[in-house]
Amino acid sequence: MNTIEIIGYHRANLGKQATKQLRTEANVPGVLYGGKTQVHFYTPMALLKTLVYTPQAHFVLLNVEGTTYRCILQEIQFHPVSELILHIDCLQIFDDKKITMDIPTVLVGNSPGVARGGKLINKMRKLRIAAYPKDMPDQIKIDISALDLGQSARIRDIPTDKQYTILASGSIPVAGVATTRALRTAGEEGAKATKK
Repeated sequence: MNTIEIIGYHRANLGKQATKQLRTEANVPGVLYGGKTQVHFYTPMALLKTLVYTPQAHFVLLNVEGTTYRCILQEIQFHPVSELILHIDCLQIFDDKKITMDIPTVLVGNSPGVARGGKLINKMRKLRIAAYPKDMPDQIKIDISALDLGQSARIRDIPTDKQYTILASGSIPVAGVATTRALRTAGEEGAKATKK
């Protein structure tokens, strides 16, 4: 999995006034937890764009004034109106501890249902995965090559090779091929013509 480096700086004051000042200066306050001690830091908002506004999943190399931490972005708090990033929580990761991440799904293959005019629907663009860091996939491939009209690929159909666990019920549909209105109309007209 790709890693993005984020530069951070220690926060001297954790009060509301100091936090407000950081945001005014286009910085985002954050907390790194999961290690021996919590690390309170801030980082320029511009550095977070490639990490937050992307469909991909990434590991983070957080460099706080020369000390580096391997981590993942665990939670983001956005402003309800402006959508600006208000706060981030990062979780430090270790090779011997499993982590959970939301990993994007990618549809692969050619569906016979789509070839017949059906509409392909990606019902779950991300799946929550548990794995050791070395086994965490960049993406989850969903094979749609067997899907005909009205059929779905479910979580139980995804091969995982035992390297990671998908944290969702096996019966949940991930992708499907829906019958379009044009196909239904054509089918109804065909049925009427047959009756005549």
